[in-house]
Amino acid sequence: MRTVAVIALKGGSGKTTIATHLALAAHLRGLDTLVADIDPQRSAENILSARPVPGPAWMTVAGARLMAAKFTALSSRRQLLIVDTPAGALEDVSEAVVLADFAVLVVRPTLIDLSGLARTLTLVRKLGKPSTVVVNQAPVARENIEPPLVKRALRGLEYMQAPLAPVILRSRSIYQTALETGRSVEESSDAAAADEVAALWNFIDAAVGVSPVEP
Repeated sequence: MRTVAVIALKGGSGKTTIATHLALAAHLRGLDTLVADIDPQRSAENILSARPVPGPAWMTVAGARLMAAKFTALSSRRQLLIVDTPAGALEDVSEAVVLADFAVLVVRPTLIDLSGLARTLTLVRKLGKPSTVVVNQAPVARENIEPPLVKRALRGLEYMQAPLAPVILRSRSIYQTALETGRSVEESSDAAAADEVAALWNFIDAAVGVSPVEP
């Protein structure tokens, strides 16, 4: 079993949106997936419980009980555990990073988000965990030209030597409307959003090694 922690110390970054979409992506590809929701807001639980068809399993748990949740996932022979961490709770986030095989750091292309990311990068590097930074809720590029806001953020991430994911998730309303019924954008008619999530999942899957490698 592999464990992925999805992290953003700054609230409102879309952390739970990415955590649940990764869980749904794994589920849609046939992986036995469990989401551990340690965020007191219980947003991941609310999203996945609204799904009208079978989907990823989930459990709500306090950060201090995360190790027990991982043992539960192992004993149930899950293939993937995704941890949706709380914003601002450094102790719980640290516990998640310690137990994770890979950390997904979520950031919007804003100065305040980049400032919060610096603390998270320091933590992940100190613990020696592989990670990637996902730029989320970015304005859509026009004719393959990034908006100035995104350009500045990318320069900031380069200066921070952040391990940037090769896909940017754009600001699209479908990300929220799909989750209202516990569905992924991959189950919607929005091809652009579906392609973004598929590309992100493929990248993380390759980095973490969740899916079996075909001979």
